Amino acid sequence: MSRPLQTSGMLSRQQLLQLFDDFSDIVSRPHVKKRIEDAVKQRQEAVAVTTEIQEELLEEMGVEAKFGISCLGKVNAVYKDDRELMLRFYTFVTKEELACDEAELGSHAFQLKMQQFERIQDQQMQVLRKLRVLPIKEQKAFLEKLHDHMEQSQYENSGSVMDSIEIQDFFEKHQISN
Repeated sequence: MSRPLQTSGMLSRQQLLQLFDDFSDIVSRPHVKKRIEDAVKQRQEAVAVTTEIQEELLEEMGVEAKFGISCLGKVNAVYKDDRELMLRFYTFVTKEELACDEAELGSHAFQLKMQQFERIQDQQMQVLRKLRVLPIKEQKAFLEKLHDHMEQSQYENSGSVMDSIEIQDFFEKHQISN
């Protein structure tokens, strides 16, 4: 006889970490990626499939699926002071978003998106390295310029960040090299 599923309280830290690890492992498997892609091709929401996968994992852990999913909505409040758990939670959320993106965009477009993301991330790291050597006053000036630029573009996606030339111009004016 199987024991009853958990339907009350909150998922423990250990249960959440297990769910995060299990989900990360399973969504990287080719047959699971295909499952999500097939659902998208049938005009289903990718996130509905990833939620279904989470529900299956929760049931395997002895947690009633809907209850477990509702607990995920409370992680921010209940575990807000547990930095490691929160980082793992955001990684879990990101993995779900990436699994959905890959299914919705297709493999080639997804790879292009990831390459673009990596280029932007590299650029951000370069900017941060350069900013760290500037005096606080100049760091503030750069951030104010970035803020003004974002306001000017009214937060449109394509114009919300300074392009490489504008960033390079700023650092050249302040005599900061690559």
